[in-house]
Amino acid sequence: MENEIRRKPRILCLHSFRTSGRIFQMMISRWPENVTGELDLVFADAPFPAEGKSDVEGIYDPPYFEWFKSDKEFKEFYDFEKCLNYLEDFMLTHGPFDGVLGFSQGATLAAALPGMQKEGVALSKVPTIKFLIIISGGKFGGAKFGLPKLAARAFSSPVNCPSLHIIAGEDADKMLQFITKYHCMKSRI
Repeated sequence: MENEIRRKPRILCLHSFRTSGRIFQMMISRWPENVTGELDLVFADAPFPAEGKSDVEGIYDPPYFEWFKSDKEFKEFYDFEKCLNYLEDFMLTHGPFDGVLGFSQGATLAAALPGMQKEGVALSKVPTIKFLIIISGGKFGGAKFGLPKLAARAFSSPVNCPSLHIIAGEDADKMLQFITKYHCMKSRI
């Protein structure tokens, strides 16, 4: 047992709106080594090319991607099932994964995955997601976002998946209600 090699948790990383896995990897590389060195981070590009201007143009080079397509108000979603199928294929090819780390649009998607997996509408061919790290995420079906049909029951009951939520000061009040949807034995807010 002494000579056993400890496996780092393998984490699927989902980037923000109109960025890329490469850009997210560059952002995460600024984190302390004593954090990133303990994790096996795998960065995916979203399946859809960006359909508009990226907020990071001039800072980071293209290409830019989106996890899902929607109208301008983010109330109606298109090709959401293609996104979920793409993620499952990516996880089958590059996994198994222990957890998911998402930022912004990637965090909104990541937050819904355990509930959709529990309901049997997504990720049925991959192991259960063990934990989430959500950075500046939103919630499908909340005040800001519409609700893709496949995510309709993702938050219908508490999600029994440990999660860490990293939010900015101005997002704190909005996110408190969202965080309470997550349930784990030793949760702290």
